[in-house]
Amino acid sequence: MAAPGGYLLDLDGTLYQGGAAIPGAVEVLEQLRRHGLPFRLVTNTTSRSRAALVDRLTGYGFDARAEEVFTATLSGVSLVRAAGHHSVAPFVPAGALEDMSGLALSGGTSGVPSAGPADAIVVGDLGERWTYALLQEAFDHLLSGAVLVALSRDRYWKQGDRLALDAGPFVAALEFASGKPAVIAGKPSAAFFEAAVTSMGVKPSSVAMVGDDLWSDVEGAQRAGLQGWLVQTGKFRQDALEHASVRPDRILASVAELL
Repeated sequence: MAAPGGYLLDLDGTLYQGGAAIPGAVEVLEQLRRHGLPFRLVTNTTSRSRAALVDRLTGYGFDARAEEVFTATLSGVSLVRAAGHHSVAPFVPAGALEDMSGLALSGGTSGVPSAGPADAIVVGDLGERWTYALLQEAFDHLLSGAVLVALSRDRYWKQGDRLALDAGPFVAALEFASGKPAVIAGKPSAAFFEAAVTSMGVKPSSVAMVGDDLWSDVEGAQRAGLQGWLVQTGKFRQDALEHASVRPDRILASVAELL
């Protein structure tokens, strides 16, 4: 396999976990810069704005720059604007709302009273903040004609010592109830990968996506024409790998193996 000409690097579970950088991860970014290899930091996390993610990375010792960070929230904002939706009901954490400030938001978790049915609802990883009332409101918007935009459809994430439900199960519930398929803004959307790769000025086939999610990171990247590399950190599970049909192009003990 030819050496990649660029990298897309996942954040939580790949570059850091448990409140600290994964050993060797800071040095990986330093080496990539030193050798002139382009990279982008890509994430489906919606609990923090891009600015907050840069602050977190910097706090962990990374040389991180805002223009290198691609988030599912910003991709969702671009998608909603391109589709011409005028009213949006967000069902996202406060961090995502910071990056959605340019949209006309009402209802959901926006804090603005709903002015009627929305053109689109945007769903992020609300986790334990989901309530029956919020799910019902989202369902009502969908029945009134709103488009379902999911910032991610990840199944689970590593929360401390356990795996916790991510946005995917709630997106699936809304799809099932409404009969409407979601438009995915973040990984594994091919458009998300293409935007990140295009910003580096390299060919997709020469780029490796490195992450801990077998489906969003590896399978999504492969379907978009990239290499999909899996790290055995974060939410990696050996049994999931053994029973899945997805086959990573490479498996790394951690991102430090890029050194």
